[in-house]
Amino acid sequence: MEHSPQMIGLDVIARGQTARIVAVDWVAFVPEEAKRLQALGVEPGAMVSVAHRGIFAGRDPLALRIGRMVVAVRRVHARAISVTPEGPA
Repeated sequence: MEHSPQMIGLDVIARGQTARIVAVDWVAFVPEEAKRLQALGVEPGAMVSVAHRGIFAGRDPLALRIGRMVVAVRRVHARAISVTPEGPA
């Protein structure tokens, strides 16, 4: 029996870890933020990685690499994005 990868929040993957977006809890976002992230490619099926974490308390913001773009999101929003790890950290 093959096991599918564990689904986790994007906020907990390691820097450099590649993951596939499985689901996004759009209710956690203000509508304008949700539209902006959708326009930037944050959607189920997209590949993403954490390029950088902030140095301040809470490690905010997170810089996400989506394709050739780098997008900054708050940790609370990264937590609303469910992913499955794909590649090495």
